[in-house]
Amino acid sequence: MDRELRLADAAATLALGRALAKALTRESLPPALLLQGDLGAGKTTLVRGLVGSLPGSDQAEVSSPSFNICNLYPTTPPVAHCDLYRLEGMGPDDALLELLEDRTMLVVIEWAQFLDRKLWPDEALELSWFPTSAGRGLIIRTRGRTAREMLGSLAHELDHISNNPTGLQ
Repeated sequence: MDRELRLADAAATLALGRALAKALTRESLPPALLLQGDLGAGKTTLVRGLVGSLPGSDQAEVSSPSFNICNLYPTTPPVAHCDLYRLEGMGPDDALLELLEDRTMLVVIEWAQFLDRKLWPDEALELSWFPTSAGRGLIIRTRGRTAREMLGSLAHELDHISNNPTGLQ
C-alpha cells in the first residue's frame, strides 16, 4: 500500500511526525523510516515532530546530523537519526549497519537513496518528498507487513494532516 499526501506547511510536517511517533511506538519492533527528498524538503522537520512527541524529548535537541552522520536521542524508545548526505557513493560503516539491524530503536535515515537498497531494512516506511505548486508532496511506501498495517491504521489521521489526501494503489 502506498499513500500520497500534500503537506501545506511545516506545521503539517510536524503533525505527520507526531502521528508517526504514536503509530511507531505501538509496535514492539517498529519499522525504520527511510527519508528521501531535496535539501529543505522537510525531512528534519518531520524528525523534530516525531522525537518531540516521545517521552524523554525534553533531553533531545533535534538537528540535522549531516556533520556527525548520526544523532542518538534519549527518548522512549530511543531514536537513531542518521543523515547519509555526506556519504553519497560510499558504503556504510559497521556502526550504521548495526543501527539498521537494531529493532529496539526507532531508526530514521535521511538521504536513504545513498544507501544500497540491499541494505534497507525489510520493515520500513519509505517517505519520498517532491515539490508541488504549494507546500510539499509526499509519497509513503511500505516495506513489510508491519509497515503496511501501520500505514493502514494511520489512514484517518493522514486524511486530516493532508490538505489533498489521495490513496495510491
